[in-house]
Amino acid sequence: MLEPKEAQAARVLGGLNRPPLNLLISTRNSDMPKRFSTARGREFGEGMRAAITNSGLNAREVADLLSWQEAKVSDVLTGKGGVSRLEVALLLGLCRAKADERDHLLELFPERDLSGWWQLHGKCAPVRPRTALTHLAAAETLISWHTHAVPVLLRTAEYERAVLTASATVSVDELDERLRVLQEMQKLLSNGLDCTFYIHELALDLQIGTPEEHIGQLQHLVLMANWKKIRILVVPAAAGAHAGIAGPFTQLKFPKYEPLVWTETENSSLFVETKEAVGGYADVIRALDEVSLDEDESRDLIVRRCVRLQEAGDADGAVQRDSDEPFPSL
Repeated sequence: MLEPKEAQAARVLGGLNRPPLNLLISTRNSDMPKRFSTARGREFGEGMRAAITNSGLNAREVADLLSWQEAKVSDVLTGKGGVSRLEVALLLGLCRAKADERDHLLELFPERDLSGWWQLHGKCAPVRPRTALTHLAAAETLISWHTHAVPVLLRTAEYERAVLTASATVSVDELDERLRVLQEMQKLLSNGLDCTFYIHELALDLQIGTPEEHIGQLQHLVLMANWKKIRILVVPAAAGAHAGIAGPFTQLKFPKYEPLVWTETENSSLFVETKEAVGGYADVIRALDEVSLDEDESRDLIVRRCVRLQEAGDADGAVQRDSDEPFPSL
């Protein structure tokens, strides 16, 4: 006699062959249109899923131990509501979540549906920017602009070490760990992420590190510009005032939810999510695109800077611009 479909499904979900809970949820939503979601809500959901996974329990076991319906556990993870802060605390206690993670998730819970997230970090940015890493991993498109330096995701280890060493707030003891996190972030560029980086020409001239490290950074930019899904566009100094003067930012777009913009200061991060504000940054991107060099012109400009530094062999690494050298045409 054939087993009823309902019983068969229940047996599979409750047994050893049950897929991970996050796989079930992602499969369920794979064909859904973009839905309302916030950075806070996504981080809360990911944290709760991780807590259950790390406990070694599955959703049915958690539900049984808490005397809940299994659907209620799913509602907690997908942010549908229907649970209290106390119930979330009970779930985290059951999963034996670490104290700092428990406190973080309980703090997020009441505000998980709020758009926009200003994160205050204290003296300096955290070694591991959790929210940024999570959203970089989930993004399908990245557009980044930096006013005076090479964007973080395009920096060599030597360049970043020099930047961190010059910081007034970053501890020297954290340098190696911060560099490891940078490498982790940069690996996401090879996961099919479609990237456009706008860099001001003056960032190419600014020597960060030794002259050799400066040249190495320019060579790295040329190498990255040859990647299939990476575009590097230079905003020439001849453009003068431009729409990006207000400061650096990164726009991220996702396959399942609305885009956001990520900006950083010395000791805080801002994740902009409201439609009007994100649209304003989209206007800035369009304006930057109008004044920047195209991909070939940008690559040629970087190569010329690199060759000139190599030929000069100047001990102080200073970059001298030939007075009669024109900028590439816009």
